[in-house]
Parts: sequence; C-alpha cells; structure tokens
Amino acid sequence: MGEELSSQIGPPSARATGVCEVADGRQLGWAEFGHPEGDPVLWFHGTPGACFQIPPKIDEAALQHGFRVIGVERPGTGRSTNHYYRRVKEFGPDIESVVDSLGIERFAVVGLSGGGPYTLSVAHHMPERVVAASLLGGFGPVRGPDAVFSYTRALRFVAPLFEVLRSPAGNAVGKVVSVATPYADPVFGAYARFLGLADRPVLSDPYFKAMFLHDLISAKDLRSVGHDMALFSRHWGFRLDEVEPPVVVWQGLADTIVPPSHGHHQAARLPRGELRVRMGEGHFAGFAEVTAVLDRLREVWAQESSVLQVD
Repeated sequence: MGEELSSQIGPPSARATGVCEVADGRQLGWAEFGHPEGDPVLWFHGTPGACFQIPPKIDEAALQHGFRVIGVERPGTGRSTNHYYRRVKEFGPDIESVVDSLGIERFAVVGLSGGGPYTLSVAHHMPERVVAASLLGGFGPVRGPDAVFSYTRALRFVAPLFEVLRSPAGNAVGKVVSVATPYADPVFGAYARFLGLADRPVLSDPYFKAMFLHDLISAKDLRSVGHDMALFSRHWGFRLDEVEPPVVVWQGLADTIVPPSHGHHQAARLPRGELRVRMGEGHFAGFAEVTAVLDRLREVWAQESSVLQVD
C-alpha cells in the first residue's frame, strides 16, 4: 500500500505515499512526512489542494516534535476516488476507515482553510480517538445557529447553484491547472504581488511556492473543489458544540480569504476551543508557523494523555 519516494529539492519529500480503501470500494490517497514512529497527525488540505499541501518545513518540525504527519486527500482529488458527500459530516466515517487501515488508534487532526470543516467532522465523529484538533484559518459554518457573522453567509443563497455546478466546476479546475502549468511561475507571482496582501512574505518564500505548485500540478484531479463549495453552502450535519476534543484555532487578523470572524466565532462556540491570533498576518499565518502549531499540539497531547492516565 505504501510506496517509498526519493528525496527531492523544492517541495517537501514524502517518506511514503499510498491509498486506503474506504466504504463502497472507494479509496483515499495519502502522503506521509516526519517521524516514522511519531504520534500520528492527519493533515487536511485547503481548497484547492491535495496531500502534498504541507508546510515546507514539515519534516524538520515534525521530527523535532515527534509527530508522524499524514496528508490525506478528499474525494475527487489526486488518487482519491470521486464521491459526493451530502454533508461534511460524512467525511468522518471515511477517515475512520483510513486510520483503521493504517493501524492508528489515537491521533490529532489539522486542517488548513477549506480543510477546517473536515477536521471538525473527524473530531466530531471520533471524540474518543482524536486527541486534539487545530484549525489554520479554517472556514466556518454558513447555516444554522453556528453561522458565522460574515459575508460568507451569502453562500446559503447560492447552494442550489453550487449543487448543479459541483461536477462541472470541479472538472474545470483540473483542466485550468493543466493548461496553466507552463505559466505556473508568472501566475503564482502575479497572485503573490497583487492578491497576497498580508501573505506576501509567505508567498515570496521559494520553498512555499515550490510546495504549492507541486501539490496542485501533481494532483491533476481537483474535483474536490466543486464538492467543497457545494458542501460549505450547506449545514455540516453537526453543531460546533457537539465537537468534544480540544480545538486550537489559529487565525491571522489580516486574513482576506477567510475573515477573522470565522476563527473568533468557532473558538467561542467549540466546547474546548482555544483561539490563537496572529497580528498583522494573513490566511497562511498558522500554516507558515508550523513549529508554533506543533508546539501547542504537543502540549495539548501531553495534557490529554495525563488526564487519560488519571482516569
């Protein structure tokens, strides 16, 4: 199931890659980084993204903290079978199959941006196995009592359109990336100069650029983008106050992609939410500061293990 990969210059080099069988003969792809015998951390990519959307310094940081980091692709991306979830909640059972297949009992979960809802889905589904969770500029709910006070609430009004377009839009993303691949450098450079704003220091890092472009280009299939947009406009299928594990919410206060209200709102409504703000930083604040994220994750893991031993 695993395939050893040789090291490469630029983007992070995975120690191994593979696929895990989930329900109905489907599969989810993964890539592993960090300490081979460390405490497992499942890492969920943003929108768009795939299993190589991992901080460039992940190996160094994960080895220092004793973590085995596993990037997992959502349905319709990379080697993961395309599949329509009706609610974000349905991602949790698929990840249960993944951790069972990999022989993982207790683990942490981390999600960047569009990976945030899926991170909480897993924590909600397996509270006895998820030690802790971290949201890095995570997208919040747009429906129900948990709806974030933000322009993103408007997504509920276009939910029917997203549902109709989820397949064609998802198919289009992969084709656009394929066509744009020869021009990837200037396109990325233009984004960093004109749209990156507070994220410009991160986007100007050649290692971040190499990781980001390698992840999108190597994924080829990016249909999960269409699925994400459709699912984010719906109710997730669970409430924030039903998520039991501790959740550390990292939020850049100058984030122009996922407004800071998303981080504040989710941290306040999660029973064990903890808000960590980054002054003057943007969407990739927590992602770029992976050492700080893993520092806090290790502290929470130790605290939870102590409570478990006492009980």
